[in-house]
Amino acid sequence: MAEAIRMPRMSDTMTEGVIVAWHKKVGDKVKPGDLLAEVETDKATMELESYNEGTLLYIGVEQGKSVQVDGVLAVVGKEGEDYKAALEGAGAKPATDDRQPTTDKKASSTNDQPSTTNDQQPQTQNPKPETSNQQPQTQQLPAGAKEIRMPLLSDTMTEGKIISWNKKVGDAVKSDDVLAEVETDKATMDVVGYEEGTLLYIGVEAGQAAKINQIIAIVGKTGTDVSAYVEAEKAGANAKPTTDDRQSTTDKKAEPANEQQPKTTNPEPQTSNDNNERIKASPLAKKLAADKGIDLKQVNGSGDNGRITKKDVDGYNPTTGNGQPTTEKQSSANKQQPTINGQESHTDVPLTQMRKVIARRLGESKFSAPHFYLTMEINMDNAMAARTAMNEVSPVKISFNDMLIKACAAALRQHPDVNSSWMGDFIRQNHHIHIGSAVAMPEGLIVPVIKFADQKSLSQIAGEAKELYAKAKEKKLQPQEFSGNTFTISNLGMMDIEEFTAIINPPDSCILAVGKIKETVVKKDDGFGVTNIMKLTLSCDHRSVDGAVGASFLQTLKKYMENPVTMLV
Repeated sequence: MAEAIRMPRMSDTMTEGVIVAWHKKVGDKVKPGDLLAEVETDKATMELESYNEGTLLYIGVEQGKSVQVDGVLAVVGKEGEDYKAALEGAGAKPATDDRQPTTDKKASSTNDQPSTTNDQQPQTQNPKPETSNQQPQTQQLPAGAKEIRMPLLSDTMTEGKIISWNKKVGDAVKSDDVLAEVETDKATMDVVGYEEGTLLYIGVEAGQAAKINQIIAIVGKTGTDVSAYVEAEKAGANAKPTTDDRQSTTDKKAEPANEQQPKTTNPEPQTSNDNNERIKASPLAKKLAADKGIDLKQVNGSGDNGRITKKDVDGYNPTTGNGQPTTEKQSSANKQQPTINGQESHTDVPLTQMRKVIARRLGESKFSAPHFYLTMEINMDNAMAARTAMNEVSPVKISFNDMLIKACAAALRQHPDVNSSWMGDFIRQNHHIHIGSAVAMPEGLIVPVIKFADQKSLSQIAGEAKELYAKAKEKKLQPQEFSGNTFTISNLGMMDIEEFTAIINPPDSCILAVGKIKETVVKKDDGFGVTNIMKLTLSCDHRSVDGAVGASFLQTLKKYMENPVTMLV
């Protein structure tokens, strides 16, 4: 009988797996223990073996695709057997189900048609006359009229609030006139018309907000009737025509405004004359002046109240700007300005399974567990001398991180409250001590676990840790080797980090952040000397560990690290 093979849960945090490669294809013979596929989990790339014997009848997940835990991967059965029954029993749908002949689909839809027609016929017929009577899709702006829409003034902006209108319906509008002031999520900025004519329509009153690309005004010839177009726009019928119209008539003008307005709001106060009065100039005029190396003090403005516009900058002549020829110093400065040809770009990096789980689990930890932090300095002089002596006899080189693992394990034995897990409605105090030691990889972070660390010697811890770190970097760790931690250490000392805080690694209640060993000048006897200091920061889940408990743990840890012989007893 055909049997479905499902995606197994290969780690305690795994929610889905990616098929890296299939080692069998449909029609191949399969025996128990045969390697079916390689699966990338959030922790490592692992091998999926078959527990069935027969022929591979069906593969449900393509190479490179992901499937949820317990999802159907394949079907194994007797050669020639119909595998669809096994898929249906597993709650999956075979790919061939979606390829039914069109006659079948038509027949099924025809059979269902009488009931749907009787129930819905009055509803489906009414909307058609409405759309056909209104015919809003064909509504166009009258000749000569131009719409002004809410521009995108910042990368995070979704709407803008009209603070005030500088023009009212019926007023004449010149090119580069400031029509309104708009408050975005970043700043208050000017909206420039870029069209000449009469303000025919205001779509958003002062104090109200408008969505990006919503019409806020229309400019055109005096007396032009735009009411029909406005009604069609409100009905949502002009979406496509207005988009096309904007692209053909205003893109060249609107796009520079959208790009440059946010950049010119901050520098505006710097544009002033000798009397500390702000020079009035449109954002586009300022941008053009900056690009051309033109001093706006030398430009006469033709806009409202002497406001400098794009046209003024374009027509500026250094010898006639204000009747004052430019000096040699200004000319040489303009010539020396470098030309910047920058181009914005980015690369979207797909998330690995490991990175997805890191983001989910640590996000949950950071925002669900109330963290608090305790920092303590450790004098490492004795530890450094002890490590040198131990490495002379140890079969495996002992690192400072190995010594920390041993010291933490010994301290946890005396402070069981720190060796605990928050379980929602109770706290679980673990009687065993499994120390996780975080390892950085290109794909993210993984935490190999030294189990029963309190019962192992320093050389045993060093040998096991070295083996686990190597397997982690080769993505060969097995689930039992990166799960079950009761306490975690994150060490960035080898990367020249003096001090940092770490996010608790669930289900632990605490994580220890370890900085580098640093030489520090201290007072010794009647003079000064150099000592080696290492900073440790303990992140605690306040739901299960109180401040005094965490502090007592650090005091015990300090005693072990500053006098390493005590942890060997």
